[in-house]
Amino acid sequence: MELVERKLLTIIVESALESRLLNDLSEAGITGYTVTMAHGAGLRGQREGDLQGGNVKVECVLKEEVADTIFALLHRDYFPHYACVAWLSPAMVARGENY
Repeated sequence: MELVERKLLTIIVESALESRLLNDLSEAGITGYTVTMAHGAGLRGQREGDLQGGNVKVECVLKEEVADTIFALLHRDYFPHYACVAWLSPAMVARGENY
């Protein structure tokens, strides 16, 4: 079995932004994603009791050039305005043509 190098993009964002973010990610070129509920604490402390329902974690496997496009989008439209954090990790995947 041959593994192909891709990137794993992880984004934690306010759950109220889930639909908007997924639409933006799709337009930027992702081919799939996984969304899970998330909670925790960071520089701004712990978010509790949000009326919008807390946070979601969005993960997608993608090519590096798509990641560059998405980080530009996040930097422009999300980071300055919302509770949002993102990181990129290396990933070795089977069926690399799917990403």
